[in-house]
Amino acid sequence: MKIAVITGASSGLGKEYLRAVQEQLPNLDEIWILARRKDRLEALAKEARTTKIVPMETDLSVPDGYRAFAARLKEVNPEVALLVNNAGYGKLGDFYGADCDAQTGMVDLNNRALTAMTCLTLPYMKAGGLIIQIASIAAFVPTPRMSVYCATKSYVLSFSKALRAELKDRKINVLAVCPGPMDTEFLEVADIPGRSKTFAALPRVKAQDVAARSLKAGLRGKAVYTNRVLYKVYRVLGKFLPHNWLMGATTV
Repeated sequence: MKIAVITGASSGLGKEYLRAVQEQLPNLDEIWILARRKDRLEALAKEARTTKIVPMETDLSVPDGYRAFAARLKEVNPEVALLVNNAGYGKLGDFYGADCDAQTGMVDLNNRALTAMTCLTLPYMKAGGLIIQIASIAAFVPTPRMSVYCATKSYVLSFSKALRAELKDRKINVLAVCPGPMDTEFLEVADIPGRSKTFAALPRVKAQDVAARSLKAGLRGKAVYTNRVLYKVYRVLGKFLPHNWLMGATTV
């Protein structure tokens, strides 16, 4: 049985990946969608077109979440053709005085869970498999007032590039997706609306476009996907200019 796995699938970008996978990979037997909100997962499963959607109520912010996923893999023993590690969140605000649980929770979900899901899934992947890791344009340059979030996304980008090189001989591709701001629930969770003039001024990208185009890029063997010329330029600047110069412009 050949499957795809999508985390953070109940809304936003994860929901769009589910739609993109159904369109671009119609020969899959099942798509496993993971998130905490069971009702939303079940509603998405009812919208299935040709592929069977398997909702899995899972809290990946705690180890028991991905341990349950590991047990399910062992029980079913599928071939995982695609893993989309989309689960994650950010928080806007100065680190000094911030809620400690919210800050460490970003590390747990954005990094620990992503690493665990990748580690657990890889043994079930064969040549031609694809791992999509959701990073952000925040991975390119540190951003004051989102210091931990940016650090977690830098980890995702670095990990994805190195893992891609390791898996080259196995013919398994790893794509780091680095989108700009999207009008999804991420903004509300991050406490951004009304609190950042910089964020409000940034051009939005469409979650539907990010999902569809990045999936195509990953299947073509690309390493990093960023859409919109502005954010591609920012990515280049982050490579060649001192970060201390750029942080004044990136402060949100």
